[in-house]
Amino acid sequence: MTTIQESAERVAAPRPRGGIVQSVNDSLVVAKRNLIRMTRIPEMIVFGMVQPIMFVVLFSYVFGGSMQIGESTAPSVYREFLMAGIFAQTVTFATAGAGAGIADDMHKGLVDRFRSLPMTRGAVLTGRTLADLVQTALTVVVLAVVALLVGWRTHEGVPKALAAFALLLLLGYAFSWIGALIGLSVRTPEAATSGGLVWLFPVTFLSNAFVDSGKMTPWLRTIAEWNPFSATVQACRELFGNPGVSASDAWPMQHPVLASIIYSIVIIAVFRTLAVRKYRSAV
Repeated sequence: MTTIQESAERVAAPRPRGGIVQSVNDSLVVAKRNLIRMTRIPEMIVFGMVQPIMFVVLFSYVFGGSMQIGESTAPSVYREFLMAGIFAQTVTFATAGAGAGIADDMHKGLVDRFRSLPMTRGAVLTGRTLADLVQTALTVVVLAVVALLVGWRTHEGVPKALAAFALLLLLGYAFSWIGALIGLSVRTPEAATSGGLVWLFPVTFLSNAFVDSGKMTPWLRTIAEWNPFSATVQACRELFGNPGVSASDAWPMQHPVLASIIYSIVIIAVFRTLAVRKYRSAV
């Protein structure tokens, strides 16, 4: 009897063929499915753009005249200082949406449908994170246009500016795997949204994104300078040619581009492994 049941289960749940090519194809299929879903719910994209635009306008005009960057308190200087932080915050806050989307798929039983198909297990999560990356890139483009309208400029040429945006998207993709793990670890999309935001606020505000970390108390400054988020912000400021923070001896601040790449790759490697393992145990 047990043998018959095991045989039936193997027939009902065909095994994936495996291989890198199969994994890539499966991931792209899932990504396409999620992108189509996003186009059918345009308010998801619109609301995702509203928050970063509000941050740009509020921080630029409300705090712009009160912040001192270097020896200057000019609002235009603070706007250029601010934008790398806003860009980085935007790509990382997409983490909450990624976690909520995966939790929603789990809650609605979509994972059980994928389980019945001969596809690689990690493709479901990879496809979802890739789709979120496309949405994040679209948001960054709109945000960049708004930033130009309020006076932000780059000063190091187009290639370096594109490299800065690439670092931002790499960080956003890395953080989306943290969101994926959170989404797999909770029972409802609402819990995933809350869990995805609660840790992002200290990560983004205990950094050099909005204020000069050199003006912080020593222990806070150390946290801010070794924060992976700060490394990407500092790297973008260098590549954009925007005003930076006070001189620091911390290695991530001395080599922000390299530090940003290393941090992002390590986060992807660790949290993708944990998320795929969690996904396999969940199904």
